Amino acid sequence: MTALLTLSDMGVEIGRTRLLDGVSLTLDRGEILGLVGESGSGKSLTALAITGLLPLIGGRISAGSLRFDGTELTTLPEAERRRLRGKRIGFVMQNPMTALDGVQRIGEQVDVVSRLHLGLSPDAARLRTLDLLAQLRIPEPAAVAQAYPHQLSGGMKQRIVIAMALAGEPDLIIADEPTTALDVTVQAQIIQILTQLARQRGLALLLITHDMGVVAQVCDRVAVLYAGRIAEMRAVSPIFAAPAHPYTAALIGCIPRAGMAPGSLHGIPGAVPTAGRYPEGCRFHPRCAAAADACRQGHPALSRLADGGAVACHFPLTEAP
Repeated sequence: MTALLTLSDMGVEIGRTRLLDGVSLTLDRGEILGLVGESGSGKSLTALAITGLLPLIGGRISAGSLRFDGTELTTLPEAERRRLRGKRIGFVMQNPMTALDGVQRIGEQVDVVSRLHLGLSPDAARLRTLDLLAQLRIPEPAAVAQAYPHQLSGGMKQRIVIAMALAGEPDLIIADEPTTALDVTVQAQIIQILTQLARQRGLALLLITHDMGVVAQVCDRVAVLYAGRIAEMRAVSPIFAAPAHPYTAALIGCIPRAGMAPGSLHGIPGAVPTAGRYPEGCRFHPRCAAAADACRQGHPALSRLADGGAVACHFPLTEAP
């Protein structure tokens, strides 16, 4: 069965600087894929590439293939990309505080999606908006629809952004750090709503996050991105049981656990390298305690693992067959 979304050796450039290099991943219908990595790894760039919004930041897909439901998107005219975006591909923006138009009422901003992509009348679109708000557990949907964004809390705004992503009846939802700037309780509610909707509707969900704890709880598979390249991609259970890439192991090691001794939790030394200043060889080697000469001289290709996953490491912690 053909995957709903397939990225094959995709490269992204802004100007002459390549930010994503050889990114390959797949996402099936009904699957939740976590895309993880530290800030600066290229997660949001991947989302912008899929949605066709790279030109807004001066970027472009410079190499490889990006296919959605069998259609090659890299050569698709913008008018056709616009018909996909919002209808078949929903996008939950990273910051709900800035994703909404401050001078339009909430109802108008959700209505326009179903009017544009589903051809509904104004009255039918408003009924659909109220139904979506109710599904997202928003109390008094009619009153909220008449409100302006500044009158709502951060968690409520994020639910509105999710409603906008769902209004076109998409096959794929991309949620880019959907719990940024929200308190812990609201974060849990938003993640629960997203995952339940994906399961109930059979949607593909690309969940972009830096929180490995969230990935462990809700995702089917995880793709680990570092400095614009995929480091590891596997099902959630084996990757947490025995990570193959040192970077994956380091990320998992940053998760607090009950019963940990004080001072036993450590971060990853160093920082993600700046685009345009990536080191030769494996881009993680300056921060990797197990780095050898081979790691500094050549970048490892993705190699298959016995469990069906893949890792890009010269000396994987879980050996490829």
